Amino acid sequence: MRDIVDDLSRVWHSGRTGALATLVRTFGPSPLPVGSMMLLDPDGGVRGSVSDGCYESAVYEAAAHAARTGHRELHRFDANSATAVGADRGTIDVFVEPFSRTSFPEFSAVAKAMADHHPVTVFTVVWHRDPEVIGQHLVTERRHNIELVSLPESDVFVSSYAPPPRLIVFGANPFAAALAVQGRLLGYRVTVCDARETFASPQSFPGAEVVADWPHRYLNAEAAAGHIDAGTAIVAASQDPKFEIPLLTVALRLPELAYLGALGSRAAHYHRMEALQAGGFDAGTLSRLHSPAGFDIGAHTPMETAVAVIAELVATRSARRQPDLRTAVPAS
Repeated sequence: MRDIVDDLSRVWHSGRTGALATLVRTFGPSPLPVGSMMLLDPDGGVRGSVSDGCYESAVYEAAAHAARTGHRELHRFDANSATAVGADRGTIDVFVEPFSRTSFPEFSAVAKAMADHHPVTVFTVVWHRDPEVIGQHLVTERRHNIELVSLPESDVFVSSYAPPPRLIVFGANPFAAALAVQGRLLGYRVTVCDARETFASPQSFPGAEVVADWPHRYLNAEAAAGHIDAGTAIVAASQDPKFEIPLLTVALRLPELAYLGALGSRAAHYHRMEALQAGGFDAGTLSRLHSPAGFDIGAHTPMETAVAVIAELVATRSARRQPDLRTAVPAS
């Protein structure tokens, strides 16, 4: 739901009726995870998806029927579905329901929790002996697994949304802007921090929180407030030692992060490591720092560099080992 929450909000506030389809169970291969959602807006437009295309037409028809009739139902789609494309796909169960202020009055609480970066869980009755109970929602702040729970007289789908992980980029420049775009595409809550108020302009980083403060001071304050955790990714993009070395000194003293990287050339990397070693960091601690940040994909532009860094971030988060810029052999 998080990836289409803005579209859901527009439909909900419009007072009109669309439809929501939720992938609640899979059998065999499925390109999208359980919990994926598709919104059919009142004008017939589609946002999100529950399939890679093979069942989309069938799901669309079921959702359109729900919007027209108000009917809530759990559907099974397989190779025998009337409008299925391809016979080598797994089977999926999709719950379709009308979506409006009337049919989903609890949605405002869900959207507010997401906007405030609070955990939120939605319980939806997707099957029950009493048809009047199907489609009822319960919203809670407690965290749960995303799963379909089968009870003696009903099936309840649990959609749980943790606060998005943070990506904090230090240094307000084109590389930070590109990283902010890439980070948001991956679902990160992005913050850009720079001590220079002139450059720390929200207009330059749409969709990101922009902070004018000394990087090391901001990171210290966020850590003290409990806003830094094992899911946080940090990238130093300034390449200015007077900002970077104090920042990395603070970052390397924090508990394990999801990712810690610093942009720059190999020459900048060597000077950076010398300064940090002089500050008392041993080889084991410095191995946590990805410097120069990013995979060697031949990046030249800020956006290409951001792709290289984000790829390394994802691989690090997934514990996948790939060649990086420290070990890559320079082209002759």
